[in-house]
Amino acid sequence: MSRKSKLKLYYSVIRPIVVHGCETWVLKLCVERKIVRKIFGPTKEANGIRRIKTNKELDELIKHWNIENYIKAQ
Repeated sequence: MSRKSKLKLYYSVIRPIVVHGCETWVLKLCVERKIVRKIFGPTKEANGIRRIKTNKELDELIKHWNIENYIKAQ
């Protein structure tokens, strides 16, 4: 499954489920980051070593449109 398809699935199915009833709980971005890390996978360095993406890299990949910003926009 392509990354584009996975992101469409995330934005259309997973995010609305996670956001439902958000007024009653403390918002944590760790759930979203975990999902986005799985979608984009590790980063391969020039020397061949793989590492997980940083929070800043993830934020740039989803164009700063994380759950917190999504809820504030609603």
